Amino acid sequence: MDRITIDLVSDVVCPWCYLGKARLELALAEVQDEVSVDINWRPYQLNPDYPPEGVDQQVELAKKLGGKENMDRAHAQLRALGAEVGIAFDFEAIKVGPNTLDAHRLIHWAGQESRETQGRVVDLLFKANFEEGENVGDKDVLLNIAEKAGLSRPVIETLLSGDADVSHVLAEIDSARQMGVNGVPFFIFDQQYAVSGAQPPSDLANALREIAKAKAEALRNLN
Repeated sequence: MDRITIDLVSDVVCPWCYLGKARLELALAEVQDEVSVDINWRPYQLNPDYPPEGVDQQVELAKKLGGKENMDRAHAQLRALGAEVGIAFDFEAIKVGPNTLDAHRLIHWAGQESRETQGRVVDLLFKANFEEGENVGDKDVLLNIAEKAGLSRPVIETLLSGDADVSHVLAEIDSARQMGVNGVPFFIFDQQYAVSGAQPPSDLANALREIAKAKAEALRNLN
């Protein structure tokens, strides 16, 4: 079975990233007998200038989207799309728009444990932010998520109290921007093929099949 690595550039406060994750999972279920996939979660910050304590989410997002009516319209669309893939978006519950640097540090540390642990942390972060209205910039929230995902709470608490891997995460974000990533989610397949946006599951499944086929043909040509 062909093995494909996906580097998935995203931010945990990006609703389209949460949607893209759920759609990718449906695509993976569709091709599970044809293609084996490893996922690496890569950082991106939609709001790098937000202060550590965060901002008033409802006020700032309405400003960014050109008014409350536009925000409500976007949220209605996302709620409908989310319902199709099992996401219960609760945008009104999100009071704090966080700075996500610490959340990305936690994702990085989880990835050092295993891809499975990293996947659990990412899932819990999305769920906490979009379905439970938790502030994913808050250290206690991050520690609870780390513990729930199977990480050592005391170790993560020590790491979060300093600036461990801040430069690493910022360098990865900068690297993504230099590659031309200016919106997320952004899928990079085998460091060669890129797909931008929360694509339908069928499109992602077809992309995986085509890449697997191209890899198999390239291997045959080498032989």
